[in-house]
Amino acid sequence: MKLAFLGGGNMAGALIGGLLEQGLPAGALTVAEVDPAARARLGQRYGVAVVDRLPDEPLAFDAVVLAVKPQQLRDAVRGCARLLRSALVVSIAAGVRTGHIGGWLEGHQRLVRAMPNTPALIGAGVSALYALPQVSPADRDLAQQVLAAAGSTLWVEREELLDGVTAVSGSGPAYVFYFMEAMLQAAGELGLEPGQARELTVETFRGAALLAQSSPEELRVLRERVTSRGGTTERALACLRDAQVGPAIAEAVRQAAGRARELGEEFGNS
Repeated sequence: MKLAFLGGGNMAGALIGGLLEQGLPAGALTVAEVDPAARARLGQRYGVAVVDRLPDEPLAFDAVVLAVKPQQLRDAVRGCARLLRSALVVSIAAGVRTGHIGGWLEGHQRLVRAMPNTPALIGAGVSALYALPQVSPADRDLAQQVLAAAGSTLWVEREELLDGVTAVSGSGPAYVFYFMEAMLQAAGELGLEPGQARELTVETFRGAALLAQSSPEELRVLRERVTSRGGTTERALACLRDAQVGPAIAEAVRQAAGRARELGEEFGNS
């Protein structure tokens, strides 16, 4: 398998690092990155071939990962249609629709669009993928192999569902950090040292997530098991319900999905 990355930012680095850890030889990877400092950093850290632009001749790569910023994608792929004609194209540029990418690539249809999230930087991400109908099962497997280098993967069968994915898992780490910040503030007000507050908060989230992952039971059941009648948890949850925290979170996710749809159109028409 030979892969090229168009763009060498953090998410590309996470995928490259994961692929190397899984045994892909560094010689199988090429990164095109316009920033000289980023090129030097990538080459030193991963030992892969790093160039300032894709070569002019048609590429002999199995797949090319589009990993530039969404607002830069149109200019980055302009003129690359002939070069990418024989390759599977996997885009991790948030929000940019396959229809727009395919149009910029003169009708190229071997397209997969993926939405990873920032925990991919430590190999703990989750990525949702969508493939155009023309993508073969072998190409789907290849795209999944690339994204699985940074965490778990799942497929959606309608591209519009990626807006919901963006709202839930793409933006989701920020919701978690926001909640954690509030808990840290409260812990400090209750007299805990900053280091203690951080450890208790982070380990609580990590442990709860691992428990939810390993348990076959619904989250509601797990929550109820922590909640004794008349106890501390019941008092805290009553406060959250009175403040309409649950509906506010649901509305926040809906707003994020709406903004994802808007950005998809903006990026495509820019």
